[in-house]
Amino acid sequence: MADAASHSVPLHVAIIMDGNGRWAAARGLPRVAGHREGAKAVRRVIEAAVNHGVRYLTLFAFSSENWQRPAGEVQDLTFLLKHYLRSELDELHAEGVRLKVIGERERFGAALAQELEEAERKTANNKRMTLVLALSYGGRAEIVTAARRAIEAGIKPEDLTEQNFAHFLFTAGIPDPDLVIRTSGEQRVSNFLLWQLAYAEIWFTKVLWPDFCAGDFANALEDYAGRERRFGARPV
Repeated sequence: MADAASHSVPLHVAIIMDGNGRWAAARGLPRVAGHREGAKAVRRVIEAAVNHGVRYLTLFAFSSENWQRPAGEVQDLTFLLKHYLRSELDELHAEGVRLKVIGERERFGAALAQELEEAERKTANNKRMTLVLALSYGGRAEIVTAARRAIEAGIKPEDLTEQNFAHFLFTAGIPDPDLVIRTSGEQRVSNFLLWQLAYAEIWFTKVLWPDFCAGDFANALEDYAGRERRFGARPV
């Protein structure tokens, strides 16, 4: 396999991490076991992204629809989020990774929301890579929130453009994803970064998220490097 780093590396990779539950079910384990293994995959992929020179990595960690899951599973996911934040933050900081959270963090409660804010503050000056965690996030809700922000800012309808509207999104200041990876064989975007994915390349894999490794990430980058991105224009 060719070294993806020797080709065109996407500036921003976004990942829909899917398959934790199916991974656990296939092994006769509770769903939380799949989520725990999925957290290990997160660590592997962050390391791989840094090594390949990716500058922005966005992970769809908890969707706004995930609140509809059984209370016990939501509690397990919240606990794992807290554990991951507390156990990995120092290493992320040491590696020069900046953390940014998008979504309705307040729904996780004041204490965790404050921890997330403090983690963002601690890593704010890091330059090597920006890790964006989408938590209690939904693409449609983000667009509605951005529209409300634009109205509150006094933007007149005739003055609203795609460019200034983007400043009101959760991802303001972050380039749109070049590549989106979805694991587990599903082929949909599931209300993820609906505005930002307008011209993203999408790479689907049947690998379940807990099994996703650095080699799979490299395969996605290699496939991306071989694509011709035209952004709606005719091919040269």
